[in-house]
Amino acid sequence: MWDDYLFPHSVKEALDMLEARGADVRIIAGGTDLALQRQGGRNPATVMVDITRISGLERIEERDGYIHVGARVTHAQVAASPLIRSRAGVLAEACGSVGGPQIRNVGTLVGNVVNALPAADGAIGLTALDAQAEVAERTGRRWTPISDLYAGVGRCTVDSCQAMITQLRFKALGDGEGDAFERLAKRKALILPILNAAVVVGVDGGAVKSARIAIGPVATKPFVATDAAEWLIGQAPDAAAAANAAKLAAQTAEPRYSLLRGSAEYRKSMVEVLVRRALTRALALASGEGGGHADS
Repeated sequence: MWDDYLFPHSVKEALDMLEARGADVRIIAGGTDLALQRQGGRNPATVMVDITRISGLERIEERDGYIHVGARVTHAQVAASPLIRSRAGVLAEACGSVGGPQIRNVGTLVGNVVNALPAADGAIGLTALDAQAEVAERTGRRWTPISDLYAGVGRCTVDSCQAMITQLRFKALGDGEGDAFERLAKRKALILPILNAAVVVGVDGGAVKSARIAIGPVATKPFVATDAAEWLIGQAPDAAAAANAAKLAAQTAEPRYSLLRGSAEYRKSMVEVLVRRALTRALALASGEGGGHADS
């Protein structure tokens, strides 16, 4: 499928290869989406720059209160990571829902983001965690919010002919914080979701102090239900609050009719169900009813 397949051993070398080859080159790690796009004629790249030999990009680690996930880390590694399971369980749940075992063992979380699909399970989890991506370019490196990486369905703002995402980061959750991921699909594996939702909440003094709700696919990128999250602040962390916030989230979500996923009316009603379920679990966890997160 390729005219050339290159193996850089550093990020700088990878960027040099991108610059030298121009528009016909792409970064590849897992390649579960890229290979299919190439076979289907949806990707013109004839040169692949394989980053799987660049040291350091395979790490999951905590530094200064942030969890860092390298560009080579697969969905299976995220789902199995003790650090992520204990300090960002919503992402472990999300990555554990992607495809089947074969896909999870090869596909990367960063690739899930770069593919820029609004229903990507990993991206929904990262959006709820308010994650950032480190973008490496010839001029240097910069951190950018996950939400800024989406230019439309399947269109990432990072030009893969000139730059690459090297890692992701998000704050590790601690005591008084809870998170949850919910997914609706026609079967449990190897199928795109009809809907998915991820939430992260904080509780202090018997009231909600912070909340973030991400939903997909109900917009051209992972959707953040800001109104619902803002309404939650100051509320008691109970079932009534979860139900009311879920109604608000459903009101602002705008799913379209889809032959694959169902009618807009059905999906809008199910947004309420999924968000309510996720909030109920997350609020219980944040309130100490589900074991809580480890101390920082």
